Amino acid sequence: MFRKNTTAFPTHLLYYKHIQRIQVRTKKTHWALLKKKIHPKDKALEHFDDFYGSVYGKRWKSIRLALLCPHKYIAVVNNFSNSEQISQNLEWLGAMNMRKVVEAYTPRTDQESPNKNKIQNLDKQLEKLLLTGENKNTDEKENNKYVEKASLHESLLEAECDESRLIDPEAKSNISGLYQFIPTSELHGKSDWIPESQHYQYYEENPDFPINILKEKQPLKIPPQLQVYTFDRGDISPFPSPKTKSNNVSDYYLMDGGSILPVLALDLKLGDKVLDMCSAPGGKALATLQTLLPELLVCNDIQESRINKLRSVMSEYIHDYKSWGSRLVFSQINARNFYEPDTYNKILVDVPCTNDRHNLNINENNMFKSTRTKERLKLPEVQADILCNALKNIVVGGTVIYSTCSLSPIQNDGVVKMALKKIWEETNHQIVVKDLTNQFEPFKSLYSFGNGLKYGQLVIPFLPLNYGPLYLCKLVRVK
Repeated sequence: MFRKNTTAFPTHLLYYKHIQRIQVRTKKTHWALLKKKIHPKDKALEHFDDFYGSVYGKRWKSIRLALLCPHKYIAVVNNFSNSEQISQNLEWLGAMNMRKVVEAYTPRTDQESPNKNKIQNLDKQLEKLLLTGENKNTDEKENNKYVEKASLHESLLEAECDESRLIDPEAKSNISGLYQFIPTSELHGKSDWIPESQHYQYYEENPDFPINILKEKQPLKIPPQLQVYTFDRGDISPFPSPKTKSNNVSDYYLMDGGSILPVLALDLKLGDKVLDMCSAPGGKALATLQTLLPELLVCNDIQESRINKLRSVMSEYIHDYKSWGSRLVFSQINARNFYEPDTYNKILVDVPCTNDRHNLNINENNMFKSTRTKERLKLPEVQADILCNALKNIVVGGTVIYSTCSLSPIQNDGVVKMALKKIWEETNHQIVVKDLTNQFEPFKSLYSFGNGLKYGQLVIPFLPLNYGPLYLCKLVRVK
C-alpha cells in the first residue's frame, strides 16, 4: 500500500522552479533616459564652469575644488549661556579667538614682502596635501553622481538641458533691471535666447553717473562681547555639535566663516537700531544680538516659514527672547516694499542669491531647478530693488551692508551699481561707498580675498581657508 511521504518537497516550491524572471524596460530604468537626466546641481556646475571659468580664469580650478569640498565653520559663542566656560572649551579644542588674531596684526613693511611669496608657496603645498584626502572622494563623487553631459552646442538644442541657462523673452518686461548687462535687441524672439553666462560681457565698467568711493580710515574692531572662534589656516577640523546646558540653550552657533564679516562691517555701537531685511535663517541676526549692543533689532523676511526658522534659532539660543518686547521684533514684509524711513541707522541686506556652494552640492531647494529659471534670472533686479529700498530707509549718517554668498560679478558689484543708479535717479540721497580694503587687511591670514573688485570685498573659497563665497559692500548715506 502506498504511504504518503510526509517529508516530501513542498509542492509550492516546485511551482517556483518554473517561474521565469523577465526584465522589463520602463521609463524609470531605461539607460537612454538615465543618460539624459541632469540634476540641478549638475546644471549649476555646468553653468559655473562656463561663467566663472571665464571670470576667474586659472583661479577657477582651485575655487571649484574648494566649493565641492566640505567648507569650514566658525563658532559664535552664546553670551546667553556660560560664555566663559564655552570659550575655554573651544580653546582646548585648538580653536583660536578671531579677535586675538586681528589685534595681533601688524602692517607689513616692504622688507617683509618676500614672506608673501613663501606664504603663497606654503599654501600651494598645503592645498596639495589636503587634496590627497579630498580629491579622491570628490572624483569618486563626481564619477558616481554626475552623468555624461552633452557639449554646450548640443545642450542649447535640447530644451530640457538648456532651459535653466537661457533668458526667457517673455520675462523681458519683468527684468528691465538687466538692461545694463543685456542689450534689449538680444531679447526679441525665442530664436534669440542667449546663454546666461553672456550677461557678464555686457557689464559696463564705467558708470554714466557719479559714484563716490572713500577709503574707510577707522580700523575694524570686533565688539568686545562678540566671541568668534575658528581653526588655523589649513586646519579642517570640524567643531563638535553644540551642547545644550541646564538653561536649555545651545553653547555656540556654527556658521560659514564669511557670514560674520557683514556683521562686523556694520560697526555696531551701543544703542543702534538695526534692521535685518532678509533675516532667515537667522545666523547674522543672532550674531548681531551676541554683541549686546543694539537697542532694537528687527528681523524681517517674506515668508511665514522663514519667520518660523528665525524664531526657532532665537529660542534655541535665547531662552526668554519672547520677553524682550520691542527690543527684538519679527516682521513679514517683502523687503522691496519695506517702508520705515529714517528709523534705522544700521541695515543689513543679505539678499537672496544663487547661493553657489549650496547649489553645487544639494539638489533640494536648488536655484538651478528648471521650475526656478525665471526666478534665478530675475535675481539681479530683485537684489537691486531690495538694496535701493534699504538706502531709501536708512537715516542720514547710517550704514547699509549689502551681501551675497555668490561669486557672480553681476549679483555683487553689478547690483551695487544698479541700486546706486536708481537712488541717483529717484531721490536726492547722497550715498558713499566705503572701501574696506585697509580694514580687512588683518583678516588676510584667515580668509582668501578676491582682487579687482570696484565697490566691495569678496571672500574666495580656497582649500586651506575654505570659507565663502561671501561678498559685501558698505554704503553710507551722507545726505
